[in-house]
Amino acid sequence: MARISISDFLDRKIKGQKLALMTAYDYAFGRIVDEAGFEGILVGDSLSMVVQGLENTLPVTMDEMIYHTRIVSRAVTNALVIGDMPYMSYQVSVEEAVRNAGRFIKEGGAQAVKTEGGREILPQIRAMIAAEIPVMAHIGLTPQAIYRIGGFKVQGKTNEARVRLLEDALMLEDAGVFSMVIEAVPSGLAKEITEKLSIPTIGIGAGVHCDGQILVLHDVIGLFERFMPRFAKRYANLKEDALKALCTYRDEVKGGVFPSEKESFK
Repeated sequence: MARISISDFLDRKIKGQKLALMTAYDYAFGRIVDEAGFEGILVGDSLSMVVQGLENTLPVTMDEMIYHTRIVSRAVTNALVIGDMPYMSYQVSVEEAVRNAGRFIKEGGAQAVKTEGGREILPQIRAMIAAEIPVMAHIGLTPQAIYRIGGFKVQGKTNEARVRLLEDALMLEDAGVFSMVIEAVPSGLAKEITEKLSIPTIGIGAGVHCDGQILVLHDVIGLFERFMPRFAKRYANLKEDALKALCTYRDEVKGGVFPSEKESFK
């Protein structure tokens, strides 16, 4: 099976075939997600919350993102690996943006990067693409802007906000991004954006009309319990299974049941 490329993303849009994406943050889950057949794996800055236990995505560093991207890339052979550019890795200047994006490719083994924002970062996006780095955009609720927007709130609800998001989407497409995450916007607006763009849209809390969907791995498999976004869906409860297994092991150790002869050498 040939590895998924950005051309495959565009081809799925043309053919009306849905794209399925998932996050991953380490080697073990990178392999599992890849074997499951997802077109794209995002090494998300959400690791700040679901792996590092922090309150939001802002503290995670470039070095941490490169480390996690590298170990996911080591596990993945089929999906497109996308490195999520962390807060302040691309906002300061065009030069920093290109240098940091390049690190995801050279050091992290990713095939693309993701940025958050619209018209305000167009120069950075154009420069990255000019440096042969594929860029996935992200509009709507952009978690790196939670202090400005006042928390994790649905975006694009007023006519003014709706128009701005539509304009940003078209500007980003014109700048050359190969796809666009749309997060936490009304489904009707996401549908309108999807229909106006020739590149695929990837929804997260944006309804069914996007060209694809992405969720955070730990929400899907039940490994993150601090809160559950309304747009997420839990398909398994691995925490419960893991806790049961660990308690059984603990009891067998304390009861002298483990290790048995089967797990011992003679």
